[in-house]
Amino acid sequence: MTGAELLADLGRALAATEAVVAGIRADQWPTPTPCTELDVHGVLNHLVRGNLLFAAIVGGEPRPVLGADHLGDDPLAAYQRAAAQLREAFAAPGVLESVYEAPFGTGPGAALVHVRIVEVLVHGWDLARATGQPAEFPDDVAGRALARSRQRLTTRPQGPGAPFATEVPVPQEAPAVDRLAGFLGRPV
Repeated sequence: MTGAELLADLGRALAATEAVVAGIRADQWPTPTPCTELDVHGVLNHLVRGNLLFAAIVGGEPRPVLGADHLGDDPLAAYQRAAAQLREAFAAPGVLESVYEAPFGTGPGAALVHVRIVEVLVHGWDLARATGQPAEFPDDVAGRALARSRQRLTTRPQGPGAPFATEVPVPQEAPAVDRLAGFLGRPV
């Protein structure tokens, strides 16, 4: 996959999740999500912080504060700003080939993009499920994210504090985003 194709996948994942965020009603922020430790507000705040974090990592900027409210009074605008910063940071010359220290270890910018694509898709899926919206994510993008995740996560930590739960079986004919969510332990 070329860098341009990878960045296009990121853009499409961000746009699909933005459509879900735009559909969240004011009364849905405290709703539980499939990401069991976070409600709708918490998942979106986590997602926005993650986008800001990765933009800061590749840009050599200070990292956003963990535990802070990154949504403010306009969660959709906060998501849009963070997504724009992320796209801009990864599109800078040399970023995809350079190596960075990320929360999961050291890796090239291209690997960091993959992590963000997976996070954006799965947490967008969490938000769609929690708020009763259709999970309309690009099947080809989710399929590539699933294939790459299966390659990278051949072994993963288990138990309390692990980043992912045990894989949940999902039928092969299910949309790729559902299979990705199941692979990362979400009940589908």
